[in-house]
Amino acid sequence: MNPEQTTPANDTDFVIGRHPAVAALRSQQTINKVFLQSGLKAEAIDEIRQLAKKRHLVISEVPKQKLDQLTDHQNHQGVALGVAAFEYATIDDLFAKADAAGEPPFFLILDGVEDPHNLGSILRTADASGVHGVIIPKRRAVGLTSVVAKTSTGAIERVPVARVTNLVNTVRDLKDRGVWVFGTDMDGNDYRDWNAKGASALIIGNEGKGISRLLKETVDEMLTIPMVGEVQSLNASVAAGLLMYQGFSSRHPVQH
Repeated sequence: MNPEQTTPANDTDFVIGRHPAVAALRSQQTINKVFLQSGLKAEAIDEIRQLAKKRHLVISEVPKQKLDQLTDHQNHQGVALGVAAFEYATIDDLFAKADAAGEPPFFLILDGVEDPHNLGSILRTADASGVHGVIIPKRRAVGLTSVVAKTSTGAIERVPVARVTNLVNTVRDLKDRGVWVFGTDMDGNDYRDWNAKGASALIIGNEGKGISRLLKETVDEMLTIPMVGEVQSLNASVAAGLLMYQGFSSRHPVQH
């Protein structure tokens, strides 16, 4: 494995919100401390407290103002977990997840997605649609952050994310390993005809610029989402969601 294929996250972070906190506490992620809003009564908070006690974690009951400060005034829902930085997977980890599922690989490649809410939503849909892993670039793109974790509602714990130095080289490596690579563009084949039954990787471009020229040159086939309205582009997470579910539909056809 090329050491440049993956990079570790290098700072600490917070998991915020009730569902992401439960998912993190049930996972193998390293958690340093649990912050709960003092005086808050809710079943979800009780569950978080019980899970934290099972793991023998330090629980701090703090005022809402303290949680607001810790989470940069995000919607924390009364809970924040101090965690070790989110770990990135390797490309081999992604193939291993597909092997464990007994399925041909189904990967998502994000070319410079910069909005953490988009990445979080994409991870959530990737988890639901059977994507075995997501690949993101090291530079000029959002990484795994607390905002991504909260938006993903726990999917960040279930969908491995590989962070690579060079997407073009990574795509070439995937193709050498038998993966067909599909891109998204205004000019392409109707995505509703896409068959992703074999080993497949789908590239979603940057929110404004789309897929970079060099990456486009590596693609086996371009897909397009036909539109009839005046708006001729979709939010990156919406476009990714449509395409991932077309991939899911072709891989898991309805049984009549």
